[in-house]
Amino acid sequence: MTGANRGSTEKIMRRFFFGVATASIALLTMIMVFLFTEGMPIFEQVSVGDFIFGKYWYPTSDPPDFGIFALIVASLAVTGVSAAMAIPLGVMTAIYLAELASRRVAGILKPAVELLAALPSVVIGFFGMVLVAPFLQRVFDMPTGLNLFNASLMLAFMSIPTICSISEDAIYSVPNALREGSLALGATQWETIIRVVLPASISGIATAVILGMSRAIGETMVVLMVAGGAAMVPGSLFDPVRPMPASIAAEMAEAPFRGDHYYALFATGIVLFLFTLFFNIVADFIAHRYRQVGEASL
Repeated sequence: MTGANRGSTEKIMRRFFFGVATASIALLTMIMVFLFTEGMPIFEQVSVGDFIFGKYWYPTSDPPDFGIFALIVASLAVTGVSAAMAIPLGVMTAIYLAELASRRVAGILKPAVELLAALPSVVIGFFGMVLVAPFLQRVFDMPTGLNLFNASLMLAFMSIPTICSISEDAIYSVPNALREGSLALGATQWETIIRVVLPASISGIATAVILGMSRAIGETMVVLMVAGGAAMVPGSLFDPVRPMPASIAAEMAEAPFRGDHYYALFATGIVLFLFTLFFNIVADFIAHRYRQVGEASL
């Protein structure tokens, strides 16, 4: 291939990928504009403060109450409890696969973990509703097993494969020279993992954690099936709750088109979008910051 042909091919490929990237950005922008366009009219009927901090969600009463504070608390509580379970298990599993397991064992377990990430959320929700809920109800003598703890458990089950897979890749990518240098200086394997490997891979681990939790806070089907569906501020782990995604999915089909209920659900989607955006911005900031620190130390 001559230099002229090669240059022409590179220009074509550059324009092609630029067009694909532009189309993707334009599509996401249109979705965001549509979300805000459909959600903002509700604030002509209720103030932003009353909408976010209102304690009652009764969109069909007369007059209706559009307060999503209980929905926000439910989303944060479910995400927080699931994070408390998923982060330690996911990171520790990643450490085992990358640092402690033999190649044969890691070759079996790593695909199995990644296969769990491909499970449909409706299957996980069905598992929580049919098996976990009766078990919790029987063991803890509760009126219902569809509650905050069940939802958190299922979300942790969904988040662990994402956290584990990305964290394992980050840990595995740490240069062997750092491990060998630490061991040569007399450090044990555990000291090397804790003081050398984990700090060097903290950027990837932090990104894995944030992405896993972003998936948890935006998950719809699981919380719709196993959270209990009660729009109330939870007083304990075993109270039924209704996170924001569950409320949108459960009520959108019944909301009159372009009515106040319809606009309120889209406004709830705006709040959920802002939460997810915040998580991703934090992930990008942490990854960028610790990547710079790691490059400087090397």
